[in-house]
Amino acid sequence: MRRFTHFAALDWSGARGLRQRGITLAVASGAAAPALVRPGHVWSRAEILAWLEAVAASGADMLIGFDFSSAFAFADRGAYFPEWTESPADMVALWALVERLAAHDPHYEIGGFLAHPEARRHFRHGRSREGPGEAGDLYEPGSGRLRVVERHQRATKQAASVSNFNLVGAAQVGKASLAGMRLLHRLRGCIPLWPLDPVPANGPLLVEIYTSLAARAAGMAPGRSKIHHGKALDAALAVLGSPRAGIEGPVSDHASDALLTAAWLRAIADDDAHWAPAPLTDPLAVTESWTFGII
Repeated sequence: MRRFTHFAALDWSGARGLRQRGITLAVASGAAAPALVRPGHVWSRAEILAWLEAVAASGADMLIGFDFSSAFAFADRGAYFPEWTESPADMVALWALVERLAAHDPHYEIGGFLAHPEARRHFRHGRSREGPGEAGDLYEPGSGRLRVVERHQRATKQAASVSNFNLVGAAQVGKASLAGMRLLHRLRGCIPLWPLDPVPANGPLLVEIYTSLAARAAGMAPGRSKIHHGKALDAALAVLGSPRAGIEGPVSDHASDALLTAAWLRAIADDDAHWAPAPLTDPLAVTESWTFGII
């Protein structure tokens, strides 16, 4: 496997508004302690895009993990959105569809996509100004549709994800994933994405991550993956063989997630097993993608 010299972790948000306190970026370079990029800054999604484009322009050998899903379930039904004639055939076309329908939404928001009458049928929606929450008539009852990687990680107890078609609750990642798809649409041809693209010989590479995987690798119990104090963060980093971050006192869980996950990416990136998970196939790579670290 090729070597990277920098490892970045992006904690993301799909909330409305120009700036989001939930967006946090950390980088672990060489053997140094992971550090926040612009600590204390409240990022916008446009600023994150600009930062990523600058990394691409620099040619930095950076592995960049983003904490949102790059696609929806496809393999189970042979389509992202069954019964919708515009349902895309692959992940890149999915990003383009989301962008087209949400193009008039500011700050890379996704209201325009979710307002489309065919799109709405597939999601479980939360309460809004327009009325109470509801599930679309094509939302799969129960936990909702899952990608192959999500079914695999549940079966092997590596992680416990929720359906990206669910837009309700603190654990939902559907809105963040849709906003992230607008980001990926713009980065297409700028930074390759594993496993959709071959791993380049040099330069940056994007991968999808779950920050909870880093917490588990650092010895934290399932369901208790959030760190809120600098000493606890340093203890978790030590388990991963990383120098301490040296933050005194309280730390936000967004910051600790990003810092710990950057160190975790550095710790596992040289392991060939993470680049060749057995269930991953070429058709999955172009339709559903895969979460780095799930084997």
